[in-house]
Amino acid sequence: MYGSSTGTTRRVRGVLARAGAAAGVLLLLAGCSSSSDESRRTDTPTATPPSQLPKTQSPFWVNPDGTAAKMAARLRQDGKKQDAELISKIAAQPVAEWIGVDNPESQTRGFTEAAAKADRDALLVLYDIPHRDCGQYSQGGASDGDAYRSWLDQAARGIGGRAATVILEPDALPHMEDGCTPQQFHEERFALLKEAVGKLKALPRTKVYLDAGNPSWVTPADRMADPLKRAGIDQADGFALNVSNFQTTADSKDYGHRLSRLVGGKHFVIDTSRNGNGPLSGADHEKAWCNPSGRALGAPPTTRTGDSLVDAYLWVKRPGESDGSCKGGPDAGEWWETYALELARNAR
Repeated sequence: MYGSSTGTTRRVRGVLARAGAAAGVLLLLAGCSSSSDESRRTDTPTATPPSQLPKTQSPFWVNPDGTAAKMAARLRQDGKKQDAELISKIAAQPVAEWIGVDNPESQTRGFTEAAAKADRDALLVLYDIPHRDCGQYSQGGASDGDAYRSWLDQAARGIGGRAATVILEPDALPHMEDGCTPQQFHEERFALLKEAVGKLKALPRTKVYLDAGNPSWVTPADRMADPLKRAGIDQADGFALNVSNFQTTADSKDYGHRLSRLVGGKHFVIDTSRNGNGPLSGADHEKAWCNPSGRALGAPPTTRTGDSLVDAYLWVKRPGESDGSCKGGPDAGEWWETYALELARNAR
């Protein structure tokens, strides 16, 4: 979605690869230590790590070794108490773990075992579909359908019988509907997504939400209905909206309700990570999606949405990670302290 005014913020392959290394560390810690203190060791200076939220409020795992937690600890050590407190607003919340290309089994096992040890559910994003991002800034993904099937099988083995909520392939369906993904790849993509839903739902404790874009992208909502049906929405728990975007929760709910009526009353989840001030209005496409100024953290992750169709508000995009090398930001997916502080400072 780079290059699109409504697209999902991208994570470069190098950043995704680092997720595999982090998950491997978690796997070793979960398997070799019974001490919660030992499981939180890191080379970065730490203060008290973030604690888990009450399960009745949010059942999702807060990673005590997440980037925001490490950055907050470093700021405290440097005597920047106010900045540390702002970053702690991010560190205290459960954010999604994006599963990278390398060693997906070790990644998903590491994250789900760490979450299970804390009696929480892992929140994962699977993002490796062939022809990903239409050859744009996050181009890549699996080399072909068989490679994707192998990658997915490994990711599913790593999840196993542990509790996980999976956001499946951001942008994959909307990019077919908006014409970005060439027509010759459509049939294979529908088949791969449907197989993926089936394999993941065969796991005993995995919830699956197919990405369905956001309210300002594929409109009206009925344009997304057929793609969701062809990708196996009937087997999935529902669909995901606003992944890595800034659309308001109210607009996302309205869009989601209209779409739900067209796909058998399916439930949905909303990414609220950075939508506290809504989208940047009146801007050109790059200013609107790439590190737009004045944005804010949105509603904290919770299953208490007050809406029978909205299963959860989630932080799928990881707040504080850059959208790309625009407005002085680092590469997509890299931590950007200046932007993280702005998001936290503007939060209500």
